[in-house]
Amino acid sequence: MPEEKLPQVGGVGFEDLKKTNDYGAEYWSARDLQPLLGYNHWRSFEKAVQKAVTSCEQSGNDPDHHFARAQTHCWWEGSGSRNS
Repeated sequence: MPEEKLPQVGGVGFEDLKKTNDYGAEYWSARDLQPLLGYNHWRSFEKAVQKAVTSCEQSGNDPDHHFARAQTHCWWEGSGSRNS
């Protein structure tokens, strides 16, 4: 896809959001991409990411080689309750 056709939000596009790790591998943060791809809420985008992980598995690839899982702390942890 030609670069001028890539979506942008507020003048920011995919290449602007690209990060590089210590080994020179490029990656993108799902939370950074979320608004660029038209998702207003993380909950909806998280479902899309999970579908991508499932598709990766079904195609014979190891998702751990393609998707880094962020460590998060949910507000309900430790409270004994969960808002589903």
